[in-house]
Order: sequence, then structure tokens, then C-alpha cells
Amino acid sequence: MRAKDESPLTKQFLRYLEIEKGLSTNTVSNYGKDLTRLTHYAYLASKPIQALHARDLRHFIAQLSRDGLAPATVRRIASAVRGFYYFLALDGHIEHLPTDDLDTPPPVSYLPRFLTEREVQQLLATPDLNNTYALRDHAILELMYAAGLRASEVVALRQRNVDLQNGLVTCFGKGRKERTIPIGKSAITALKNYIATKRLPRAQNLHLFLHQDQPLTRQFLWTIINHYATIANLKYISPHTLRHSFATHLLEHGAETKHVQALLGHAHIATTALYLHCSRAHVRKTYETHHPRATSQPVSTTKMRHTVANDRSLRDAVE
Repeated sequence: MRAKDESPLTKQFLRYLEIEKGLSTNTVSNYGKDLTRLTHYAYLASKPIQALHARDLRHFIAQLSRDGLAPATVRRIASAVRGFYYFLALDGHIEHLPTDDLDTPPPVSYLPRFLTEREVQQLLATPDLNNTYALRDHAILELMYAAGLRASEVVALRQRNVDLQNGLVTCFGKGRKERTIPIGKSAITALKNYIATKRLPRAQNLHLFLHQDQPLTRQFLWTIINHYATIANLKYISPHTLRHSFATHLLEHGAETKHVQALLGHAHIATTALYLHCSRAHVRKTYETHHPRATSQPVSTTKMRHTVANDRSLRDAVE
């Protein structure tokens, strides 16, 4: 056998994900990269990929951890492997699933990184609005915070996807799922100012955000956000940070979780519930800052008894 980036069966699986499951090009590409590792492992084991047994796959997953891959990466690759062999079983290439006992590192819980409202204002105030490119960048920042868009959703937007008269933006999320999100006056104004500078402001089929008449890439979007974060003296900012901030601030101001779920385009409310931890931390901080007895020291038992005794003596004297 010779090493290949993809086997015929993994190619079939990737086509299935793209055409029948409707997954995005980026997601399918990530599946392909993960399965390339499995294809190479099968090559080293001198076995067809469909002939790998459960013990082979357990060894494969264990080797990923020994190679120093992060637990989240190992879990993602294991998920791709499970999906691949399930597809092989559905198509009749294998009779038994070899992935039933495939153990992976336990998930590590984390709180999404988000900006405070003050930090958001600081970031949005950074672009110099006398510069054409800065008008575009300001519109991007305002829109991402106003609508909680993913980076892939921002760069894919066409001008027809933005209804400035009614304050709505329509995007296509994971699995090409469409959702429409309201946006506020600040984002609408920023978009109007930017669109007015475009060479073809009414060309509905053109991408909304351009650089030298070419659509933005996700990498360039990341560069834009990092540029202004650096100027604003904010660290560890990514496109997703604005999405996290959008969700957290909605919850902090009383939005219902199910409504935030719909705005974010989450398939499962458990994903949205991650932001509740951030919101509860905010509530705790607010409580401790404003409640008059939130930080007061409890009275000791001895002191309390002494106080009660004095109260009784005073009462007896009065009576």
C-alpha cells in the first residue's frame, strides 16, 4: 500500500457530508484533514481503512494523545472517525461498527472569552472614520457585535442579505441554516456609511465586505480585528470574542436563553447555556457591589450573645 491523503472511501464520505448533509466547505475540509491522519495510520498498519478493528482505532486515538494533541483535538478527530465508520456501515462497506468502545479524553469545561460593555465601546471607537477602509472595518465590528455573527458568516454576506430599512441581516450558519437577525441603529448607520463608499453600492449580488474589490477572507477578517484590538489595548481578541460578547451581554440584560439560542443559530440550547456562567458571574459581581450586606462580616457567636445580654439588661432597667 502507498500513503495517500485520502482513500476512495473517505472521498465518498466527504462528498456525502457536503451534498447530503449540507455541511459547509470549511467543515468538510476539517473532516478531511482529520481523516487524513486515519488514512496514514491504516497505511502504516498495512491495512485497508475499512479493515481496521476496534483495537486498531483505540491504538490510533491513544497515539494522538501521545503525539501531544490537545484533548479537544483528539475528541474532534474521534468524532470524525465515528461518523466515517457509521457511514461505511450504512453503505454496506462494513458489517460491524469498530467504534463502539472508542474512548476519548474527557471534555474540559471553559468559559467563553468575552469583552465587557466598556471594552466593546473602546474597540468600536478605535477606527478612524475619515479613512475609507476604516469605515469598512467599523461597519464589520459594529455588525459582528450587533448580530453575533461567526467569521464565516460575515465574509459570506452579500449586499442583498442586509435590509437596512428594516434593520435586518440574513446569514447562513452551520449546515447552511438560514437565520435573520435584527440589528440596531449604530450598526445600521455604520453599514450605510460604508456602503456609500463602495464602487457599486447597489450591486445586490456582490459580497458586502470587500478589500480591493475582492471578498474578505476569514484570515483577513482576523487581521482586521487584531489590528484594532491592539490599538485599543485589548488582548486575546478574535472574531468569536465579539460573538461571545453579544450573547453574554444579552443574557446580562435579561434576554431569555431560548431567544439568544435562536439569534446565535445554535442547534442545542446546551451550547447557549455556556454563556449563562458568564452572566451569573456578572450577577454575582453586581450583587456584591451593590447589596449593603454582601461583604459585611458575620457577627461572631460570642459577640452576639454579649449583645443579647446587654439588650436584656437594658430592657429590664426600662421596665
